Amino acid sequence: MAKGHRSQIKRERNAKKDTRPSATLSYARVSVQKACFVLDAIRGKDVKTALGIVMYNPRYASTLVEKLLKSAIANAENNNGMNVDNLYVEECYANQGPTMKRIRPRAQGRAYRIEKRMSHITVVLNER
Repeated sequence: MAKGHRSQIKRERNAKKDTRPSATLSYARVSVQKACFVLDAIRGKDVKTALGIVMYNPRYASTLVEKLLKSAIANAENNNGMNVDNLYVEECYANQGPTMKRIRPRAQGRAYRIEKRMSHITVVLNER
């Protein structure tokens, strides 16, 4: 058990929080593997280049990442007061979410299992 007054404990915990602007999309209906193709392309790039890459990428995950990137940019601009021209994508990753299990009928009374995967996608920006 932590010692000290409750407000002091909260103050210490808030001091350790990450202040970088970020955006998270939970339960995205795209697998982690497919989302990572898009995320690998924008990692480390400045925001304008990353938006250009994502905008013209034909993959389905790129539309999700585009919305997420725009949300992170808006968070940086409005909440943290950062200049958009100096921002770059510091971190972006996809973690595995829950899997929906479905059954596909097959010949002779058999059934195949279909797994529809989900992911949690996070984009973290920083200022140069």
